[in-house]
Amino acid sequence: MGRLDGKVALVTGAASGIGRQSALAFARAGAKVVVSDITVDGGEETVKMIKDMGGDAVFVKADVSKKHDVIKLVDKTVETYGRLDCAHNNAGIEGAPAPCVQCTDENWDKTIAINLTGVFYCCQAEVAQMLKQGGGGAIVNTASVAGLVGFAGIPAYTASKHGVNGLTKQIALDYAKEGIRVNSVCPGIIRTPMIDRFTGGDEAALEGMIATEPIGRLGEPSEVADAVVYLCTDEASFVTGINMPVDGAFVAQ
Repeated sequence: MGRLDGKVALVTGAASGIGRQSALAFARAGAKVVVSDITVDGGEETVKMIKDMGGDAVFVKADVSKKHDVIKLVDKTVETYGRLDCAHNNAGIEGAPAPCVQCTDENWDKTIAINLTGVFYCCQAEVAQMLKQGGGGAIVNTASVAGLVGFAGIPAYTASKHGVNGLTKQIALDYAKEGIRVNSVCPGIIRTPMIDRFTGGDEAALEGMIATEPIGRLGEPSEVADAVVYLCTDEASFVTGINMPVDGAFVAQ
């Protein structure tokens, strides 16, 4: 028996990286999975991977920065599987690196719209559905270690992830009595396409990032996914309102 047998999980940003591994981990735990992203090919590939391992999944394209898309995504989840039990709000972008004065309005607006407003829209729609079902459920938002400490050169990203952590605590307090648990994970330096874009394929830059990790290596997307699934199981039944580092002791320094 899987830890999430009979449950329905929704994962945004699931076409690659942490989101893909989260969708796979939910499926391995027994959940039916709604895979969502703006990237169709990657999202459909994630669904194929789940089906190839004997799981049940569908892909729904959605832009989380658009409220209508998010409402349709949750509606499609319920239309397909009848309910929503778990959600991993993972969709996000890194934005363009630049110190505060050089951060453009366009970069600020786009990064906040996807990383923070998108999480707000998702939580709004997911909590509303969970309340319709009589309460209960678990939501995990992807923040970052950049939501726990400052990072030079990425003001929009850092602000958005601090916002995700604050929003997570607030929603957890609002709906604790309804049995809806809301937490965030704060990944450190994880081997994902986002890190590839940060480094531009420069091995020296990658080594420099690894050197900041006390554990001495990059994290793997599956290690974050395992934390996400744990937070959605009954094993975490008394865990809500936390911002969990998954970071190889990065913020412990």
